[in-house]
Amino acid sequence: MSRTRSIVVIVGMLLIAVAGSLLHAGTPDLKTYPASDFKDQAYLQKMHQKVGAAWKRPAETPKPPAKSVVIVTILRDGSLLESRLHMKSGVDQWDASAMEAVKSAAPFDPLPKGYPRTSVEVHFHFEYN
Repeated sequence: MSRTRSIVVIVGMLLIAVAGSLLHAGTPDLKTYPASDFKDQAYLQKMHQKVGAAWKRPAETPKPPAKSVVIVTILRDGSLLESRLHMKSGVDQWDASAMEAVKSAAPFDPLPKGYPRTSVEVHFHFEYN
């Protein structure tokens, strides 16, 4: 085999390896799930965007599929009563970035006037698929 052909074969194998690793690389995603009686989609979308903008993804990511779930209780005035890490991803940096995103995004807007409760529970899923 000629030297040029050997180089082409090696480069081709490297490209296949890189492409394969990219296909298996995960994609970060944020999903927001409010209590079932919370129906204000505009409020939910604004809250989701605020948390998403505050989310600083760490360099170290979990092995897909994985997720961190942060559960929060938002009071009528938009402040956080409680936030807790309900599910861990397996990577401490990923979990910490999820908690920090929610805390940094708070306070939220006051709850909609039509919402009858004094607080709402929301689950934020920081996924890596």
